[in-house]
Amino acid sequence: MPLFEYKGFDARGKTVKGVRDADSVKALRAQMRREGVMLASVDEAKAQSESQVEVRLGSGRIDVRELAVVTRQFAVLLRSGIPLVPALTALAEQVDNPRLARMLGDVKTRVNEGASLGDALANHPKAFNTIYVNMVRAGESSGALDVVLERLADFTENQAALKGKVIGALIYPLVMILAGGAIVVGLFIFVIPRISKIFDHADAQLPLLTRLLIGLSELLSNPLIGGLLALFAVAGVIILRQYIKTDSGRLRWDRFKLRFPKMGDIHRMIAIARFARTLATLLSSGVNLLHACKIARNVMDNEILAGVVDEAAAAVSEGQSLAAPLKKSGEFPPIVFHMVAIGEQTGQLEEMLANVARGYEQEVEVKVSTLTSLLEPFLILFMGGVIFTVVMAVLTPILQMNQFIK
Repeated sequence: MPLFEYKGFDARGKTVKGVRDADSVKALRAQMRREGVMLASVDEAKAQSESQVEVRLGSGRIDVRELAVVTRQFAVLLRSGIPLVPALTALAEQVDNPRLARMLGDVKTRVNEGASLGDALANHPKAFNTIYVNMVRAGESSGALDVVLERLADFTENQAALKGKVIGALIYPLVMILAGGAIVVGLFIFVIPRISKIFDHADAQLPLLTRLLIGLSELLSNPLIGGLLALFAVAGVIILRQYIKTDSGRLRWDRFKLRFPKMGDIHRMIAIARFARTLATLLSSGVNLLHACKIARNVMDNEILAGVVDEAAAAVSEGQSLAAPLKKSGEFPPIVFHMVAIGEQTGQLEEMLANVARGYEQEVEVKVSTLTSLLEPFLILFMGGVIFTVVMAVLTPILQMNQFIK
């Protein structure tokens, strides 16, 4: 979506200027008119402006938990009656992160020059994403910026907590897999070649298992073959990553993630929980349903599910139900579209979406915990099986040689 630099006047005749994304100049004018701003000039923002800001202020993302703390402090300052610019000054002086402090200082400068807070934040997309910016804009329009910032802090903390729980639960199995892989590679490259030298001068026929392990070990320990295998592995990863970046590749990959046993269910639950939580938060902050759907679809990290939301947004734009396209797709569980339908009928869509998000967040935690508890014994058995196979491959010919000597 292109960025536009604009200048105009609000209802009190005060000069307003800033940068905002929109589908077109016409769409921007209509959006600003709804907010009570008449535009005098609109120009497409220069492509280098964002990169220049990043060079000056420092590129890179801000830690989510740090952003949540700053957002909550911002809400407290505004609720206490402190004006916007002094509140931004206090925040910039208080934060420990120099990059975030510079960003807040830049936001304060832009607000002082007449830009809205939402437009000033939009100049730093790596720190303040689309959800953050649009909720702030909705808060400014409704006059409840402190309430919206409080919700934003809750939302940010909730998303960080869910991500942390999933990553934390998967760390131990991943460490075991990496350690197990390193042990197996070490056995084949360093241990088995030394043991095979014992059998070099033996006249006895080695068992099939021993011959297979020694042959595999010789392949892996050969620099040329090992290098080729590593090269093919790296090339395969690069080709796969490039393919996934294409539209068709992304769709195939996202469909595979949804269909993968066990992990597919967890991926779907995480995507739906994010969507429901984001949509509920945006709606409660005053963002209209159509615009909220267009924003919330981007948090799902799955183009198959996001495509369904796009169809639902198109239906909403035509005055139809949000729940019907979700049901028709077959990608959303019945409980989701039933609760959405009830929310639409009763006028409590935000609450129903929040309930969906809460339920799926809890279910994700249980599913991930169950999966890791199943993976741990499987990994232990696998490692034990590998070591047992190597030991048997070594001991069997030794025992045979002892019997031959006797």
